[in-house]
Amino acid sequence: MPAFLQFEPGLVIWTLVNFSIFVFIIAKFGWKPMRDGIAARESAIAEDIRSATQANADASSILRESKEKIAGAQQEMMAIVREGKVQAEAMIVKAADEAEAVKQQKLSEAEREIDRQKDEAIRALRAEVSTLVVDATEKLLGRNLQGEDHKRIVDSYMNELSKN
Repeated sequence: MPAFLQFEPGLVIWTLVNFSIFVFIIAKFGWKPMRDGIAARESAIAEDIRSATQANADASSILRESKEKIAGAQQEMMAIVREGKVQAEAMIVKAADEAEAVKQQKLSEAEREIDRQKDEAIRALRAEVSTLVVDATEKLLGRNLQGEDHKRIVDSYMNELSKN
């Protein structure tokens, strides 16, 4: 049998004595510091977990607040856009009204100008017609008309012409 498998009572006793001394030294000098170290590590881990939980809660709170602010900003932006659309539509309506007013003004001015030019043309036409009528009458009658006869004849023909 190999040497390491043989049972020697002296070696077992000295091994037990050494082990007992080692346990006593560890228990006397090392157990309390190890226990305190483990307790400190445990409390540090618990504190880290507590801090992480608090940080998570804070981050959730900040995230919620940020989402609320973003939602508020979006609502405000939409209100501004709606207000801008309303103002733009009002400006379009106002511009259309002003354009219509200008158009009506230009139309009335054009109508007045047309009426003025028509009246002027009618006056010129009457003058020309009266001259032609006088000339034609002189040729038909063979004599020159004087003053009141001339005016009376021309006015009567012009009135008949205007009626027609």
